[in-house]
Amino acid sequence: MAASARDMRTGAYLCAKTRRMRYFMNLSYKGTNYHGWQIQRNAPSVQAELERALSTVLRLPTPVTGAGRTDTGVHARDYTAHFDAAPVAEAEVLRYHLNAMLPNDIAVHRIRRVRDDAHARFDAAEREYTYYMRSEKDPFSRETSWQYRGALDTAAMNEAAAHLLAFDDFTTFAKLNSANKTNICKVTYARWRQEGTELIFTIRANRFLRNMVRAITGTLVGVGRGKMTPDEFRSIIAARDLSRAGSSAPAQGLFLTAVRYPEEIFLDSDTPSHLP
Repeated sequence: MAASARDMRTGAYLCAKTRRMRYFMNLSYKGTNYHGWQIQRNAPSVQAELERALSTVLRLPTPVTGAGRTDTGVHARDYTAHFDAAPVAEAEVLRYHLNAMLPNDIAVHRIRRVRDDAHARFDAAEREYTYYMRSEKDPFSRETSWQYRGALDTAAMNEAAAHLLAFDDFTTFAKLNSANKTNICKVTYARWRQEGTELIFTIRANRFLRNMVRAITGTLVGVGRGKMTPDEFRSIIAARDLSRAGSSAPAQGLFLTAVRYPEEIFLDSDTPSHLP
């Protein structure tokens, strides 16, 4: 929606009421130039850019809470964050101004009213990550995929990935010295698929540990290269010993592709676009 300069001067996208309400925003970002989602001291982050733009547009310091961390260099196709503000009369106008202020590698796609107690992190019912690998050199996707050499046994990788659904303790794939209160996660889907020269791994769970997806991906690639069998991969999960995991896959191939929420937290009448 086009917006006039007068909209920017008057803040016409906000109602006159002063009571603050909670909003979810869906955004995407290319993580190449950022030290992850979370604000870092003396390092660029997606959260810092978003808070700077939102606070400028709303003319009031406006903290933003995200669905979770993403590591340095990791991307997001459908990330969710929440903020509190005076009632927004024109969400599309607000979105227009935010995108005008944000860097080209961050884009806001939707802003929606939610219940005042809704939380982008704690109300997430399921998260989905997708990892992209390419078997041929491609200068246009070097920052968004892992370009590998040699053949991989994808059937063995899928046999091994299926074992992930049988476990709930993923200490083997936890980051060393992380502050996790628990390493319990419920993986509901994990599968590789081939599309031309691209090999794609999709994994879904109620939550993920820091570096968990990259550690799982790297270890599964070890299965594909014949360094271990699917049964040995299962034993590695059961051992709950991070020293037995393979090398983590490079950050640039990883995308957060969905964060799903219970429909009842949304107050808008239409169905959320990020739900199936």
